[in-house]
Amino acid sequence: MRMRAAGLFEQQIAVSEVARRLRVSVKSAYQWHRLWRDGGVEALGSLGPSGSRCRLSPRCREKLAGFLEEGPAAHGWVEDQVWTASRVATLIGRKFHVSYSVSGATRLMHRLGFSPQVPARRVAERDEQAVSLWKVATWAEVKGRGRPAGGA
Repeated sequence: MRMRAAGLFEQQIAVSEVARRLRVSVKSAYQWHRLWRDGGVEALGSLGPSGSRCRLSPRCREKLAGFLEEGPAAHGWVEDQVWTASRVATLIGRKFHVSYSVSGATRLMHRLGFSPQVPARRVAERDEQAVSLWKVATWAEVKGRGRPAGGA
């Protein structure tokens, strides 16, 4: 959008008209015009991704991916073998002394190619009785017998 604005500025179209055509605020159009006037088209180029930067260095992210590959049991969670976002946030705090929220840990896991295996909360509409009935009545049928032992 900023590059389209630069083209319109080069055609000497009024800033307020640029704002109208591009459906942006007049304030934004004036900011873009000032950048364009002072630095040309290059000044209107992308500033990169928005949002806060990752608090872990690339080396620490690489180490974290290795820790996740090792599994939860290697880091003290022996009751099951699933990474939850809460566990990953705790692991980051223990290993790197950096505080991450559960949602921040989820985003970081996705960036590393992992996903939390257990949701943080159960949905309010979940019907435990229906789930239990489904497990008894349908799961055995759906699951099947599996592969024979020793088969490929």
